[in-house]
Amino acid sequence: MAAALVGGALLSAFLQVAFDRLASPQLLDFFRRRKLDEKLLANLNIMLHSINALADDAELKQLTDPHVKAWLVAVKEAVFDAEDLLGEIDYELTRCQVEAQSQPQTFTSKKIESGMKEVLRRLEYLANQKDALGLKKGSRVSQKLPSSSLVVESVIYGRDADKDIIINWLTSEIDNPNHPSIFSIVGMGGLGKTTLAQHVYNDPKIEDVKFDIKAWVCVSDHFHVLTVTRTILEAITDKTDDSGNLEMVHKKLKEKLLGKKFLLVLDDVWNERPAEWEAVQTPLSYGAPGSRILVTTRSEKVASSMRSEVHLLKQLGEDECRKVFENHALKDGDIELNDEFMKVGRRIVEKCKGLPLALKTIGCLLSTNSSISDWKNILESDIWELPKEHSEIIPALFLSYHHLPSHLKRCFAYCALFPKDYEFVKEELIFLWMAQNFLLSTQHIRHPEQIGEEYFNDLLSRCFFNKSSVVGRFVMHDLLNDLAKYVYADFCFRLKFDNEQYIQKTTRHFSFEFRDVKSFDGFESLTDAKRLRSFLSISANGRWHFKISIHDLFSNIKFIRVLSFRGCLDLREVPDSVGDLIHLQSLDLSSTEIKKLPDSICLLYNLLILKLSYCSMLEEFPSNLHKLTKLRCLEFEGTKVRKMPMHFGELKNLQVLSMFFVDKNSELSTKHLGGLGGLNLHGRLSINDVQNIGNPLDALKANLKDKRLVELHLYWKSDHIPDDPKKEKEVLQNLQPSNHLEKLSIWYYNGTEFPSWEFDNSLSNLVLLKLFNCKHCLCLPPLGLLSSLKTLMIEGLDGIVSIGAEFYGSNS
Repeated sequence: MAAALVGGALLSAFLQVAFDRLASPQLLDFFRRRKLDEKLLANLNIMLHSINALADDAELKQLTDPHVKAWLVAVKEAVFDAEDLLGEIDYELTRCQVEAQSQPQTFTSKKIESGMKEVLRRLEYLANQKDALGLKKGSRVSQKLPSSSLVVESVIYGRDADKDIIINWLTSEIDNPNHPSIFSIVGMGGLGKTTLAQHVYNDPKIEDVKFDIKAWVCVSDHFHVLTVTRTILEAITDKTDDSGNLEMVHKKLKEKLLGKKFLLVLDDVWNERPAEWEAVQTPLSYGAPGSRILVTTRSEKVASSMRSEVHLLKQLGEDECRKVFENHALKDGDIELNDEFMKVGRRIVEKCKGLPLALKTIGCLLSTNSSISDWKNILESDIWELPKEHSEIIPALFLSYHHLPSHLKRCFAYCALFPKDYEFVKEELIFLWMAQNFLLSTQHIRHPEQIGEEYFNDLLSRCFFNKSSVVGRFVMHDLLNDLAKYVYADFCFRLKFDNEQYIQKTTRHFSFEFRDVKSFDGFESLTDAKRLRSFLSISANGRWHFKISIHDLFSNIKFIRVLSFRGCLDLREVPDSVGDLIHLQSLDLSSTEIKKLPDSICLLYNLLILKLSYCSMLEEFPSNLHKLTKLRCLEFEGTKVRKMPMHFGELKNLQVLSMFFVDKNSELSTKHLGGLGGLNLHGRLSINDVQNIGNPLDALKANLKDKRLVELHLYWKSDHIPDDPKKEKEVLQNLQPSNHLEKLSIWYYNGTEFPSWEFDNSLSNLVLLKLFNCKHCLCLPPLGLLSSLKTLMIEGLDGIVSIGAEFYGSNS
């Protein structure tokens, strides 16, 4: 039985992965069968527990003692190495299971034994340093946040006067014929500049100004004239622009703005060079008189370089601070503020120094610690007095982080890979956590996706994540991004953010944005980080080049868990050596030029996630893909693949499947539909070649009614000629989805009418419905009965000649 996690140190979370694996009966069996020294496992377990007992004390002392900080880094490195060894055993066990072999290679077994002895020696040495470093044993149970409904804050406290000033500026007549007027909200991080700008941007009063164009652009600390100008163009047109030429982008932007009155918000601007701003401003000057640019920035120099009017945002007053704090600390109603709570709370509020972000996060922390002793412990914490060298970190934020349960610390720290203002998707982040083994469950009762959802919602409730203005996306405040980078600095390297030219040997996680690759030294220094676990390309739509040999890269990153080449134009062939990456759990080859996958990819027995979307040249899967029995996500839309993998039914752990093709061979079709029926799918699914379902009962085997799909697309071949419209309807009837469905599209259906589930109460959550080229349908179902429907698109239903009251589901 693995030890329960006590204490909230980040180190404890990494140790937990090792504890879970050491508790596995299969591990002990592995050692016994290979006649390896079983005592190594017991000794490693004891040693890791000894280290864990010091974790809490070390995490606090590292802030003031560089020797303790160095000790922690060395311990984490040794723990990572132990985890790698245990991961090799896990791979070997899975390989034997899949290949039905009982004997692994002797070399691997002996190598693991000698590696474990070396890790034990290092850990013993480090554990013996505790007295010299003054480390003491201790434990603190971290409070786990109860589940709660997440509410987006609609109120901002203490900013009414600021808001009125900005709205007056927006609505007043200013005589400035040559350039749009510029207004800058200036203030330190965490003051709520962006929140204030959002409230102004969405205020009904500015509707009276009648702006022809409104656009919001997040600039951040990465100011490049072409990139910023193109982002403004994309925000105005709501379309991606791939132009690499500044003159072309200027011309397009000028055409869009010419004679139009616009409101442009430039959020989080850092650039202080007037020449660069003037280059961005050139096409903006063609807007109509009355155009406005609202800027948020931390620097008055930025406002000066833009020749803008300046509004200095001050810290909140005492009453407003108290309201923000109480709004978050008392949100669950578990605490009543008696005199003692009021007194302690008032002193904590004072320490937040009028910063809304600090008040918010510390309030969220205290809402989960409901005793007066908890509040006093937080008030008296040494963290409020962080040394000067840590001045970029706000103590209230670090204190909130320090009191996170260790499993949440690990998940939050991993977000240091994201650039500032990066808008991430919840499901993608959960997949990244999963691939790093952050979501292991010792009881195996719950799916890792469920655990990830819980962890994500906990961090959202504690204000470490915020909802973005883009539906379905999330973002971290700049200061929390800085905090993540601060706590994970020794193991995480983010290109461009980290000023060092070369990656440290301790680096385990590496990320870059597409736009930064041109300025990097060809990735050569990656070869120093031989224990790399993440290689992550980050951006929405960009393409990038990779100039060194991918085979050479693979030979240097044997411990990689997350590997993303998404958007790499130079990747045309995946080398066979990919099969040597035995720790790999997530592989993203989306939007590359690959034509096929090597057979060796089927040796990646630990692979959980395989993304191949928009590999437009890819035609088929390797024949042994079914051997990837742990696979939980398979995405391949936008490829030439038209057949499911052989023995598809053996991929029993799939949770996300972007596409499914019904085979022409009726026997295979029946078998694959049965395999689809056995999967616990969620998210979105596209079923193609539905016309190949010969027997309507086979459609029932897909079991769509029991899947938590939110989006479903059903495609028949466009040139399919139906032999029996009644059978067509029965097939569609038997493909009935669950009532979780929110989006449904049906293409080229050849029945004469739609089944009853499309309009009765079965789809009570449906918000979007598309019916395209269903040419043989003679009447529309009563879609007015779909109570949640917001968007309806109907095209090419040639058989419909009239629409009557029955369309609304009523004869009146």
